[in-house]
Amino acid sequence: MTPDQYCEDKAAKSGSSFYYSFRFLSPEKRIAITALYAFCREVDDVVDECTDEGVARTTLAWWRNEVDQMYAGAPQHPVTQSLLPAVKAYDLPRELFLEIIDGMEMDLNQARYNSFKDLHLYCYRVASVVGQLAASIFGYTDRKTLKYAHDLGIAFQLTNIIRDVGEDARRGRIYLPVDELQRFNVPAADILNYRETAEFKALMNFQIDRAEQYYEQAMKLLPEVDKKNQRTGLVMAAIYRATLAEIRLDGAQKVLNQRTSLTPIRKLWLAWKTWWFA
Repeated sequence: MTPDQYCEDKAAKSGSSFYYSFRFLSPEKRIAITALYAFCREVDDVVDECTDEGVARTTLAWWRNEVDQMYAGAPQHPVTQSLLPAVKAYDLPRELFLEIIDGMEMDLNQARYNSFKDLHLYCYRVASVVGQLAASIFGYTDRKTLKYAHDLGIAFQLTNIIRDVGEDARRGRIYLPVDELQRFNVPAADILNYRETAEFKALMNFQIDRAEQYYEQAMKLLPEVDKKNQRTGLVMAAIYRATLAEIRLDGAQKVLNQRTSLTPIRKLWLAWKTWWFA
């Protein structure tokens, strides 16, 4: 298996909505963005799948060193081997890859966020940074496109947080800000015990509204001159916003006990429609 095939397999097995948007890209850009996605999956899996915190920290430290190896031109892992041509071709900054790893390590350091300001840093590291790297791969001429990628990344991560509230609770994590839980009278115990209360529904609708605001901000920031190149991000946004709409339609509170997702055929339809008509 070649490094590119390894990354393709990693992306395909994830079942992520992102994978559907990659299918419309040129071979060169598809290989690059798939390698970036595989990198994110690898470092995320370190935290999600490793039960020993010490081993997880050691593995993340290995990945930091592997990023250095990649920029020295001698990567060892299939993912960084596949990424190396993209790093050179699109001038991807080393510090952004390290920022992603720092974001994943935050999950080892804390399971709660006191305010949205605190959560915003996490979302920036694990999603906005990825969005900016992706925007560089897709291509842009106006630097405002990086601001668009920043806000779109925040929107994507907020959508993930909303969709995965129950799944995260089963890992002992609550990403919803503590001060907002207090404002809506939702004790952490209600989330950890999967109680679908009216108060929790109101809290989740508030979270959905904020995610939608970030999508709207992102779309307003995207310069017309870069829309064609950034269609892959727009495809992702269409799929994620449709998922968010389904969560609201289901009553919002059900995220505690089920994971809302679109069917593969609907994702493909949204991807095709957005690609050609965005």
